[in-house]
Amino acid sequence: MVPVQYYLVLSAAMFCIGLFGILTRRNALVFLMSVEIMLTAANINFVAFSFQHGNLTGQVFSLFTIALAAAEVAVGIGIILVLYRNFRGVDVTQAATMRW
Repeated sequence: MVPVQYYLVLSAAMFCIGLFGILTRRNALVFLMSVEIMLTAANINFVAFSFQHGNLTGQVFSLFTIALAAAEVAVGIGIILVLYRNFRGVDVTQAATMRW
């Protein structure tokens, strides 16, 4: 059996990697992947605590988070395609110039 602390350390490392990707990158695709890494870190926490407490509540929350991540990717890819079509690049700093 693997102790819960190992899962928490893995989750914290993944969350920090995702946060670093969001704060330092300007590419919209890397930004989107970093958000997905952060959501995966939250899912690891949900499942680890669910296993520790012996119930399925954390796993149910994890399924909802996965559904939320899928919806976020669908909307994010649409925004990225519009950004690329209008500016010929996926730099998120150019999105401030998008107007009606």
